[in-house]
Amino acid sequence: MNTQVEQLKTDRVKKSGKNPWGKEIRKHWPLYVLCLPALIFVLIFAYGPMVGLVIAFQDYKPWLGITRSAWIGMDNFARIFQYEESTQAIINTLIIAVIKIVVGIIVPIIMAILLNEIRHIGTKKSIQTLVYLPHFLSWVTVAGIMIDILGLDGGINHLLTSIFGTKPIFFLGDPALFRPTIIISDLWKNFGFGMIVYLATITGIDPSYYEAAEIDGASRRQQIRHVTLPGMLPMIIVIATLSLGSVLDAGFDQIFNLYNPLVYSTGDIIDTYVYRSSLLNGQYGFGTAVGLFKSGISFILIVISYRIAYKVANYKIF
Repeated sequence: MNTQVEQLKTDRVKKSGKNPWGKEIRKHWPLYVLCLPALIFVLIFAYGPMVGLVIAFQDYKPWLGITRSAWIGMDNFARIFQYEESTQAIINTLIIAVIKIVVGIIVPIIMAILLNEIRHIGTKKSIQTLVYLPHFLSWVTVAGIMIDILGLDGGINHLLTSIFGTKPIFFLGDPALFRPTIIISDLWKNFGFGMIVYLATITGIDPSYYEAAEIDGASRRQQIRHVTLPGMLPMIIVIATLSLGSVLDAGFDQIFNLYNPLVYSTGDIIDTYVYRSSLLNGQYGFGTAVGLFKSGISFILIVISYRIAYKVANYKIF
């Protein structure tokens, strides 16, 4: 029925020869005028710089500029897989990002379920506030705290030395410990936000389901298994699916403020590699090619993830 109504409206517009978009703009033109500054801002600062992507196909020299630099086609992209450092950066990015996504989904779910079981409102709100506060801290602040705590003369090493008599551990300088340190610190900072999202999902579950389960003699654990988790499943699917689009985003701000040459083998990611190769080493064309390669793959993954989210959980933005 709805399809027939929409078809009649479309036929009516075609017969009248009028543009529905033009009528909509004339009717709500003040709102569109208010959108103009944001549109101009996006065009200048988001789409305007994309002209510089042509550098990825050139042997770019700053003193020659874009117009006079030699055109080398896909050579910069071919070099991505020829250099060991760039290949290792891609591998590190995938490992760190995937672990962050998995841990960042599982831990908030567990914490949301546990927090939902607390019946004392004051305690519940206090815990919720405490775990959410780190989300508002910048990585510059968090990195400074971590460097002070995890340094060779930091608080953690003082405790280990005084209690167990062990030698100081360089957490941020040991390639084997750098990834776990990055993942745990990212989890500490961000899991509070995910927990609140899942907690809101649990709040939206119909209480009658719990009442029916309780009448049937279900324990709290059984209610969580058969009522809470199925009620959270659509949101879990949406978040997990949309996370696919950030599988190449391992967190530049965090890595950049914490890594050093000692941990490049396990901590260097695509974004930090682009920063070093282009801005520090002067390989502007190659650095742009690596960044464009990452952006292209991320765009494809985002489109796929949104299509999956729409098909599986009927989630859509527009």
